[in-house]
Amino acid sequence: MTDERDAIRELLELIARGLVDDPDSVVVTEMEDEQATVYELKVSAGDLGKVIGRQGRTARAIRTILGSAGTKLRKRIVFEIVE
Repeated sequence: MTDERDAIRELLELIARGLVDDPDSVVVTEMEDEQATVYELKVSAGDLGKVIGRQGRTARAIRTILGSAGTKLRKRIVFEIVE
């Protein structure tokens, strides 16, 4: 299961690094409890808008991708963008 969580974290990092101007500032942290795994994404302040997207569409798309991966693992995944 650890390998699968690492794969999801790496997927999130890959997506985020592709969206931002400063890919070195991308940091993904992972916290797990009994019901869900929470992935927090932190990017530089200037790149927040790129990760969120217009009306939150990009963030919603990322949540959809991670949710699909979580369904395969039978685990609830929560995605948060941290300022």
